[in-house]
Amino acid sequence: MPNRLAQSNSPYLLQHQDNPVDWYPWGPEALAQARTKDRPIFLSIGYAACHWCHVMAHESFEDRETAAYMNANFVNIKVDREERPDIDSIYMTAVVALTGSGGWPMSMFLTPDGQPFLGGTYFPPTPRHRLPSFREVLEHVVTLWREQREKAIEAGKQLQGHLGHAEPKTKFSAFQPETLDQAVLSLAQTYDWNGGGWGRAPKFPQPLTVEFLLGRASGGDKLALDMASNALRAMARGGMYDIVGGGFARYSVDDNWLVPHFEKMLYDNGQLARAYLHASLLTKDSQFRQVCERTLDFVVGELRNAQGGFLSSLDADSEGEEGKYYVWSFEEITSEIGELEIRELLIAAYGITEQGNFEGNNILQRVKSDEELAEQFKINPSATNSKLEGALAALLAARSRRVRPGTDDKVLTSWNALMMISFAEAGRYLARPDYTAIARQNAEFLLRELHPSDRLLRSWRAGRAEHNAYLEDYAALILGLLALYQSDPDDRWYAAAERLATEMLLHFRDPAGGFFDTRNDHERLIVRPKNLQDNATPSGNALAATALLQLGAYNANSEWRTLAETMLGAIQGSVRQYPTAFAQWLCAASFTLAEGKEIAVVGNPELSDVGELVAQVWSQWRPFDVAAISSFPPAAEAPALLANRPLQNGRATAYVCRNFACELPVTDPEALAGLLS
Repeated sequence: MPNRLAQSNSPYLLQHQDNPVDWYPWGPEALAQARTKDRPIFLSIGYAACHWCHVMAHESFEDRETAAYMNANFVNIKVDREERPDIDSIYMTAVVALTGSGGWPMSMFLTPDGQPFLGGTYFPPTPRHRLPSFREVLEHVVTLWREQREKAIEAGKQLQGHLGHAEPKTKFSAFQPETLDQAVLSLAQTYDWNGGGWGRAPKFPQPLTVEFLLGRASGGDKLALDMASNALRAMARGGMYDIVGGGFARYSVDDNWLVPHFEKMLYDNGQLARAYLHASLLTKDSQFRQVCERTLDFVVGELRNAQGGFLSSLDADSEGEEGKYYVWSFEEITSEIGELEIRELLIAAYGITEQGNFEGNNILQRVKSDEELAEQFKINPSATNSKLEGALAALLAARSRRVRPGTDDKVLTSWNALMMISFAEAGRYLARPDYTAIARQNAEFLLRELHPSDRLLRSWRAGRAEHNAYLEDYAALILGLLALYQSDPDDRWYAAAERLATEMLLHFRDPAGGFFDTRNDHERLIVRPKNLQDNATPSGNALAATALLQLGAYNANSEWRTLAETMLGAIQGSVRQYPTAFAQWLCAASFTLAEGKEIAVVGNPELSDVGELVAQVWSQWRPFDVAAISSFPPAAEAPALLANRPLQNGRATAYVCRNFACELPVTDPEALAGLLS
């Protein structure tokens, strides 16, 4: 018999609907049951693509004896961390405070009032690797609850004191340009010049840090460019990057990006595609452009629904094995690539062996350059890549016949917005109107399905939208709409961004500064979370500051800009200490300190003179400029940047401004280039 999760809309919760565990979704019914039955709560948090979540489910939650013990002694609650980042944030902070580390599956024990008192992450079915068995943990909690309840309750009260996400207690000072210089030097000191990236295994891609460095590189910082380019090239060799089908896995379990944790998440691919796009624009490196386009094409082919929404993830497992869909035996390579010369070229290029480099199989990672292959096989270097492309296409066709990993097909607002930004920017910079159209359809879908009135929602699946949106959803969607507005200058995108900003300020603003993660009418939890640190995705507060700064460049709203700059000043000490943990803040600070240009172009978009001016605007990447493009006269909902911008001699006209003080208008693309340089 399916349990209570059968009525859920989350693919992760539905994965557990047939467990013998009497699961509840998070909500008033579950909490009331805990109080009525006077039982502790077992809270299990994970997500659909999580490999170790699957492992613990198979080992423990599908075991009838274990489930019977859980049902007799606990109220058991399942939470999809992607739908409820507020709950995940609160209790992950508790797990880290208790154990020193976190991760998923999260296994937390709560009082009936929701206070955490004991927890961890994955627990095995039998003791191993210095971990107790899950059954031992359950029995310990039952004994503690029956015999030393006061101790558990007191532990919960003490632990709750750590959950308020206290902000830095620093006196406000303006964000200093020197902080950006210090961040680059700090990042260089911790950079892995051999393997690429920051930190040791497991190694995460850090797209926000790369984005900050690329912004610095656009102003001539060679050290920043060297780091960013090295990191992107290291990942592009393959392994964590899917050489055959495009797109990135979540992270690498080794120092050299070879063996990935095979799940593919939308947010990683959205942010990494954008980083590779910007690197290609700065360096003119065709490999960077290729990785960007293949990543976007992967999303179109595998993580997009018919309505234009982007899906959340692909599972790490297929047929019960992690990574089975992505790895190759030597025999498979031999049988799929029939032409001997091309097969030998592929084997040499990717170091393919009979022994393999991963559990007897091969993960494709480039080990020889085109030039090295050309010398070995006595062929023209320009022909090497085309031959390899044909071989990879054959492998992709063969892989498509395998059992595909499962898809988490829910649509999350903030993740979609991050992806929308990449499609919108790639559309205009790479002259790919198909990408712009994909971003446009995504915006239409999100505004129609997830913002039906004055309330943005978080999650959509199978025609049903639910859960209050969080700060990150509002702020990311504002930025997505502004990116789309610059690629598809339709005033409705800008107007929607301003409406969302007004809602964000009304419902999320903290009178003490910055923003809470949840709305002021959100479900009451044991604390109201307020996260400042970036994780795999940017923090809501960092995104909000970025959004307000960009909007301020369009509408000259000094209050919004001042609020964002105050937030930046308050976080400056943390940014100096931990630049990789606050990289989106570094991007926001770069934007405001650069004092970029505001560009207004007016004219008839159907005439070539407007097109020539617009092409000049997007002829190179200028990360700190904003552009508004409109027919003349602009509509009432157009940004203030377009107000009082007459045509010159009836021709399309460009205005280049800084802090709304403008140079003389120009009608010639070459003159515009001079103002932009």
